[in-house]
Amino acid sequence: MSEHSYHDPRSSQDIDHRFDFHPATSAEKRGDHGSVRAECKSLAHFLDRNVPPSREKALALTNLEQAMFWANAAIARQSD
Repeated sequence: MSEHSYHDPRSSQDIDHRFDFHPATSAEKRGDHGSVRAECKSLAHFLDRNVPPSREKALALTNLEQAMFWANAAIARQSD
């Protein structure tokens, strides 16, 4: 490993923010998380019913799941 460090206090704060646990601190946030999950789940069922089995379908469902995770991360990480 290099002896040089690229550390920057701002990057350290960003890393902490990204990797820290962000619990839903309000009923509103819990509701927002639930809404995102419900809508993504509904779309996943729609895709399952209307898209033929394929690698592409599997990727669509995987990426929808990923979108759900990122959307919920955005909700969780926002400042109160």
